Amino acid sequence: MLTLLRTGRLHVLGQIAEASNGCLLVDVTPEDAAEDGDGDGDGGADRAAVRAIYKPQRGERPLWDFPTATLAQREVATFVISDAGGWGVVPPTVLRDGPWGIGSVQLWVDHDEAARQIVELLPPGDLGKDQVAVMAAELSHGEQVLVVHRDDEWTRGLGVFDAVVNNADRKGSHLLVDPSGRHFGIDHGICLHSEPKLRTVLWGWAGDPLPENEIARLNALADDLDDLDSELNQRLTPLLTLRELQALRHRVAEMLETGDFPMPPDTGYPAIPWPPL
Repeated sequence: MLTLLRTGRLHVLGQIAEASNGCLLVDVTPEDAAEDGDGDGDGGADRAAVRAIYKPQRGERPLWDFPTATLAQREVATFVISDAGGWGVVPPTVLRDGPWGIGSVQLWVDHDEAARQIVELLPPGDLGKDQVAVMAAELSHGEQVLVVHRDDEWTRGLGVFDAVVNNADRKGSHLLVDPSGRHFGIDHGICLHSEPKLRTVLWGWAGDPLPENEIARLNALADDLDDLDSELNQRLTPLLTLRELQALRHRVAEMLETGDFPMPPDTGYPAIPWPPL
């Protein structure tokens, strides 16, 4: 899949209009797929094609607190860390050239709207046994609700992963369930800053001890990050600055030292993204 995403032809289908940055829906076909008679390549789009999201650097809006034209690299770096650390929460993602220049290309995930969602709004008092509350909220028409998320092994792993990559924008809508029941997290363009910026709706375990399996993952990741010749470092070095890599190592070491899920910041930086869902 990574080879296809990296080398296949990109056939642009349209733009995701509600995205905050340039975001194009594409079909990716193998380089040797047969073209149709008019030579525009559309004939190969339905043979061995996969759907993907292409986010070119030139479509990125400048942000005051992130370096310009780095969001695509961060999308890829979070996949690399998810893959190397065994979380498997980020769909396959590569950095490559395309019709609008260099950008990230990520495998499309069909979201099952009928599946039980990971983050939900519930009436106060309706918290389930396998859910944890994040905050009370009020909707625009005055209805009182509770923002909750699931309390299971996958979601706890995602909470650890978000802390590792310093995710500054973990909204509920960034969590997908495909028709087969697999879970994914998407939209990681504003991760891996060298300064603390964790902003998430997954605060349900703040201050709780880390699960043993997550401690084992963090130890293995720390070993990989400390080995400058490791495959992980070779994959991350072209994507992140030295300072960002050092901050990544520090976050992993700090979580292992405390043994706990991080607490929301007390620096005035918002702990919840807007909108949270």
